[in-house]
Amino acid sequence: MPSHKSTVKRFYRRTNILSSGDKFEITLDQRKLKTPQGRVFEVNSKPLALAVAAEWDAQKETIDRGICIVISYLTSNTSLCNTVLDNPHNYTKIDLVNHIVNCLEMDTILFHSSEVDELYQLQVEKWEPIVRWFCEHYDVDIARTQSIEAPTVSAETKAALTRHLLSYNFNSIYGLVYAVDGLKSVILILATAARVINVSEAVSLSRLEEEYQV
Repeated sequence: MPSHKSTVKRFYRRTNILSSGDKFEITLDQRKLKTPQGRVFEVNSKPLALAVAAEWDAQKETIDRGICIVISYLTSNTSLCNTVLDNPHNYTKIDLVNHIVNCLEMDTILFHSSEVDELYQLQVEKWEPIVRWFCEHYDVDIARTQSIEAPTVSAETKAALTRHLLSYNFNSIYGLVYAVDGLKSVILILATAARVINVSEAVSLSRLEEEYQV
C-alpha cells in the first residue's frame, strides 16, 4: 500500500491570497489551494489566510504528506482549517462540545504532585490562580487531586461549561478542540481565549512538571 507520508517536490514558486466576497482563498502560483476532499480552501479571516499562505511559502524543496494540488493535512494552521472545512468525521457542534467537556476531568492542571514537595508548591503557585479564575468565571466548583484518579466533575459544572461552549460557532469550537487536545487542558485554553493568560503562558503552564524536571 502507498504510504500516506510520501513526499513530493515543491511544485509552485509563490503563494498569494485572493479575496472573494468575505472569504479569502490561497493560491499556489495560479492554482487554488484545495482541501483533501477537493473543496476550495477558503477562510473568513485575512490574518489566518496570511498565516496559511506563509506556511506554504515556508516549504522547502519537498512537501511532506502532499499529493498534487489536493494536499493532505500538512501543518498546524492548514491542518486545522482543512479539518474544519471538510469535517471528515461529520462531527456536529454538540459532538465537539461534549468532547471538550469530557476532557475537563483529565485536565492537566487539576493533577498535583502526590508529595507536598517543591513541585507541588510550584503547581499551587502557578496553577491555582487559573483554576480559581475558571471556577469564579463560570460559577462552578471543581476538585483538584494528588492521586492518579481523575477528580469528579459534577453534572452542574458540565452543564455550565456546555452552555458556554454552545455560544461559540462551529469553527471556533473545532479550534478549541485542537487546542485542548494539544495542551491537555480545557482550563488553560479557556483562560487563553478570555485573555487571562497568553499562548506562551498557557504552553508553559501545561508543561510545568516537564520543565521542573529539566
